[in-house]
Amino acid sequence: MPLEPIDLLHLGNERVIGVYLVETPEGPALFDCGPGTCFERLREAVDLREIRHLLLSHIHLDHAGAAGHVVAANPQIRVHVSEVGAPHVVDPSRLIASARRLYGEGLNRLYGEPLPVPKENVEVIWDVAAGLKSFATRGHASHHASYLLDEGTLLAGDATGVRILPGEHVVPHAPPPEVDLEAWNETFDEILRHQPERLALIHFGVVSGMEDVAEHVERTREYLAVWAERVREGMGEEDFVAAARADLEASEGEAGVSAYLRAAPFNQSYLGLERYWRKRRERDAEATAST
Repeated sequence: MPLEPIDLLHLGNERVIGVYLVETPEGPALFDCGPGTCFERLREAVDLREIRHLLLSHIHLDHAGAAGHVVAANPQIRVHVSEVGAPHVVDPSRLIASARRLYGEGLNRLYGEPLPVPKENVEVIWDVAAGLKSFATRGHASHHASYLLDEGTLLAGDATGVRILPGEHVVPHAPPPEVDLEAWNETFDEILRHQPERLALIHFGVVSGMEDVAEHVERTREYLAVWAERVREGMGEEDFVAAARADLEASEGEAGVSAYLRAAPFNQSYLGLERYWRKRRERDAEATAST
């Protein structure tokens, strides 16, 4: 059977957040688990008693917010997460505070609050997780990781952007506070070196075929550069959002816009990129002052 996302129907909307049920050398696994607000839908779609591993791409609440709920439902599950992300699934208080700065009063409605994952259930990713090749894919977040299935599918998370298949437009979702353009370009190179045959995207669907995968990655890289340059040159938030929306509508038409905007609000990418350039200017000024 071809790999397909399990649609978590976030807030009743299709094709916004999906997760994947995959086979690993060490048993059945979930790739990401979605937010706490989607846990009942996840439990309806997946027999969590059969799951042995939860492979987290990163700890943002739309990807990992339900991790504590999943472990509570099956305390045998091993939660695989990067070394940077691991403390925040065990104690999500700082994660919640950071998310609340971005989402404000809308946080609980959108994603809920994560439950702590017991420390004994957490396994820090190194080169292998549940028998799968795993490696850092930083850029969207400093703690992002991806996994390569034996049959050639890269469980990509947000490392290669947002694309609501069968749509063609790719959005390099870049929310604060950890966007790193240099690291993200290195990630694109690293993914292409592994020559995956498919990309499993959480937002939303599977890109198939090595040529299509390579084209998708390069489109993500190119559009990230466009967005980054717009912000670097001083484009404000309102104009940035309008330009990004115009690009999306030109590709997908008005009917294709809503799922993209729910999965990757453009104002968040503006805020992430603005912060990246501001912090870089501050570092450059400090380096100049110290010489």
